[in-house]
Amino acid sequence: MADEALFLLLHSEMVAGLYRAVEQGDGENGRCISKLENMGFRVGQGLIERFTKDTSRFKDELDIMKFICKDFWTTVFKKQIDNLRTNHQGIYVLQDNKFRLLTQMSAGKQYLEHAPKYLAFTCGLIRGGLSNLGIKSIVTAEVSTMPACK
Repeated sequence: MADEALFLLLHSEMVAGLYRAVEQGDGENGRCISKLENMGFRVGQGLIERFTKDTSRFKDELDIMKFICKDFWTTVFKKQIDNLRTNHQGIYVLQDNKFRLLTQMSAGKQYLEHAPKYLAFTCGLIRGGLSNLGIKSIVTAEVSTMPACK
């Protein structure tokens, strides 16, 4: 339980620290999201290396996505993805109905505009993990109601 709290605090401080620098004139808003995503990318690469060192090779993309949804997500966020959808043409939609990094915010619509900055690190995390598994990807996040995200 302590490691979860530390992760949540560290993530909040990373986001707040980068955006504090923008407010003080040391950068621009778009660069903050890029920096957060790049940090997540590197962490995702390292985590996937660690998590897959004793597993056999994956058969296809769908097996990799199942691994991401079950094992990877469970290890990082202490729960499985709630829903995985695919069009069987390379597009996957992962849905978490109670995303841990958004549960600290109010469920009201007034915080929807702030959600992307709290999801950038996670997008990078997934993209980095997929990259190390040999899949080039574009990872985006969408929030229509708090704390759920796709």
